[in-house]
Amino acid sequence: MTESPIIQARDLTRRFGPLTAVDHLNLEVAPGEIFGLVGPDGAGKTTTLRLLCGLIDPAEGQSVVTGHDATRQPEKVKDNIGYMAQRFGLYPDLSVDENMYFYADLFGVSRREREELLPRLLHMTRMEPFRARLAGRLSGGMKQKLALMCTLLHKPRILFLDEPTNGVDPVSRRDFWQILYQLVQEGMTVFLTTAYLDEAERCDRVGLMHHGRMIRCDTPAAFRGGTEEKCYKVRCTDPRAAKPRLEASAGVVSVEPFGADLHLFLAPGHAPGHLATELAALGLGPAEFTEMTPSLEDVFILLIRKASREVS
Repeated sequence: MTESPIIQARDLTRRFGPLTAVDHLNLEVAPGEIFGLVGPDGAGKTTTLRLLCGLIDPAEGQSVVTGHDATRQPEKVKDNIGYMAQRFGLYPDLSVDENMYFYADLFGVSRREREELLPRLLHMTRMEPFRARLAGRLSGGMKQKLALMCTLLHKPRILFLDEPTNGVDPVSRRDFWQILYQLVQEGMTVFLTTAYLDEAERCDRVGLMHHGRMIRCDTPAAFRGGTEEKCYKVRCTDPRAAKPRLEASAGVVSVEPFGADLHLFLAPGHAPGHLATELAALGLGPAEFTEMTPSLEDVFILLIRKASREVS
């Protein structure tokens, strides 16, 4: 990272009773970057966002956002960021325009600024024809666009988004990402959590969390090409029956179903020849093992499986 980070976490930790939701997290995000945080439910993604936004205090560690300490200077941080929660507080009985005017008042946006900004946001999101429609009657994708517009009214430097396209149709998700790319081109930094790995592929860098810990942080390409284990596509007569047999075999690190096939990772120094022989002896052959480049999903599952075994 050549530029000074605009987001920085040092040993950031948050506990809820006996549960450690975020466990000594270290992270840096550069200005103008799209950074994605992924991981299973309960991994600590939303808690991390709330810590960085100064909405909750850490038990240990520090987060610095736009040069301000999120614990000691939360109002300074909030002045420079936009935070869009999973359930943004739109008012269903107000129109699109009325929701935007309400949030403009809340953020202290002057009349002159809103007259300049609102038409631009409506044009960018293609929401101009729906200004008079009640928010409660918008589609899921339109509600997310309206929430995004309200979040952008005070011109934040960083946009924090918590699973912004969860439950939104594919076309609306694509439109939403086109808007994000436009914002980044204009100099904004985007930090988001997502449950969709195709969205993780769109990020400049991705952080994979599990049980509150950051397992790995890298570019999507580096994730796909950076495993010491070799990945194979396995085709056999009965993948469901073959899966537990393969999992019990020497050298097998991970086996997961993928359509009609299995995706298998082998530890360094192991070849798949003996596995084909074992499956044939069990009446599950002939089995074909083809080396392949793993997908981001393959690698994430592998890393989570390995991390779970290390914890246990």
